[in-house]
Amino acid sequence: MIPLHDDNPTTIRPWVTIGLIVTCVLVFLWEIGRPEQELAEIFYSFGFIPAVWLGEASLAPALASVSPETTIVTSMFLHGGFLHLGGNMLYLWIFGNNVEDAMGHVRFAVFYLLCGVAAALTQAYQDPGSTVPMVGASGAIGGVLGAYFLLHPIARVLVAVPLGIIFWTMRIPAYFVLGLWFVFQLVLGGVASGEGGVAYWAHIGGFLAGAFLLLVFKRRGVPIWDTTPKPRAPKRGSWS
Repeated sequence: MIPLHDDNPTTIRPWVTIGLIVTCVLVFLWEIGRPEQELAEIFYSFGFIPAVWLGEASLAPALASVSPETTIVTSMFLHGGFLHLGGNMLYLWIFGNNVEDAMGHVRFAVFYLLCGVAAALTQAYQDPGSTVPMVGASGAIGGVLGAYFLLHPIARVLVAVPLGIIFWTMRIPAYFVLGLWFVFQLVLGGVASGEGGVAYWAHIGGFLAGAFLLLVFKRRGVPIWDTTPKPRAPKRGSWS
């Protein structure tokens, strides 16, 4: 099930969401111009490595370009491939603008980074011995999804469901789309933890952090669990 769009207009232009997407894309374009060996070194230098952060391992001096604490942030802007980047940016674009709308630009930027930090630390404490660099915005975006889940549970999301070689589209409530996503992370985090190169516990930690931090960062007067029906399509001049 692939989300394509939500019927949930906003009142402000999502400059921070746009800026995050542009930054990730530019960093990825820089990545793909690097030779394979150099790219691997970049991931070890700027990716988040749980064992290094916890002091259980150390990098060669040539690779220790920044402190382990700094890699928690730098890792959020690196991606391992086109699908990794594309999937993350799609989710950020669909759901990030409404969360930014609920918080304002500055608060949303801080919220996003804190969710990324929470996601990285969750993964580190779940798999403390890992020496594999963790890269990607998935954990921070998990926080965005957690906040959206509480903000707009009945907003309609257009999704594409693969049926063999064709895709069937339908609109379903956000609580189902995001709830299913979270359950999927929980299941895979339990049965495939540490396998397949996917940091499922970072996704889980980010989602829970986003749901909690929403209570701190949302603007006064913004309701939680808003069940007010949303218009089917964005109003003229709105962003969605």
